Amino acid sequence: MTRVTVGGRIHVGFQNLSLAHERLYGGVGLALAEPRLDLRAEPADAVDCDDDAARPYVERVVDHLDVPGATVRVDERLPRHAGLGSGTQLALAALVAVAGAYDRDVDPRARAPALGRGGRSGIGVATFESGGFVVDGGHPTERFTTAPPAEGEWAVPPVVARHDLPDAWRFVLAIPEAGPGRSGDEEDESMRSVVERADPGIAEDIAVVVTQQLLPAAATGDRAAFGDAVARLGRLNGAWYADEQGGVYRPPAGAIIDALSAHPAVAGAGQSSWGPTVYALTDADYATEVADAARTALSDAAGGGRVVVARPRDEGATVADA
Repeated sequence: MTRVTVGGRIHVGFQNLSLAHERLYGGVGLALAEPRLDLRAEPADAVDCDDDAARPYVERVVDHLDVPGATVRVDERLPRHAGLGSGTQLALAALVAVAGAYDRDVDPRARAPALGRGGRSGIGVATFESGGFVVDGGHPTERFTTAPPAEGEWAVPPVVARHDLPDAWRFVLAIPEAGPGRSGDEEDESMRSVVERADPGIAEDIAVVVTQQLLPAAATGDRAAFGDAVARLGRLNGAWYADEQGGVYRPPAGAIIDALSAHPAVAGAGQSSWGPTVYALTDADYATEVADAARTALSDAAGGGRVVVARPRDEGATVADA
């Protein structure tokens, strides 16, 4: 039996969504230690999976690896469609666990496209591989235009920058009791609409934020500068998405972000991916205080929700015999 454990991820945003530039997408994000996915697999004659969300991925992996089947148990789960990367982590964890159960080595990056992952952002694959803060290089615009190529006919975007983040940093996650973030066909249609009309000037502003603020802050461990940069990057991305999600942030994320941004211990706050998860960067010494503020903000803006205090994860998925 093989066990795979990996945390969720924050997707801060994309570097470019305009067809006027040479590279499209270009994800920016980071790995979290919590919440996490814990999945184990052993050989079987058919698929036996105790998790409805994981089953389709397990079935696809079994077919892709051409093995008889697998018994899969999910002991810890990432929130589904909450902006924390549950789909990619489930697909890759299932791949590695089932392959390990059959004593086979696999390269998650090389196999991800066959599992339908890495078609836009490479952050989920990169954080599964090695954790940390990651910037990917996006895809050639001429190949992707307003939709990715046929499934499997792409390479996961290359990692162009990666940094460990300080152990003392904490990301307070506020997960509202709201409908799930966009995924699947709905997400594809929304992204297509955004790309078709994206303002290229926003990408130029983002380039300045990434190269002159975000990357230096990550390299030096400057929490204040990093928080300010991710918040700015999120707002700039939100200008692209405003028509699709009802504002710069998807309601009720905006109200929660405003409340947390006003807290003196918060370096920066934003929405992860399509939401509904909001994150706020703080220090371990103030994490409890900020978590209390997040609960209040959730109650006021969304009628409640879940708060998680997460450490950055500077390593990839762990694989072990179970």
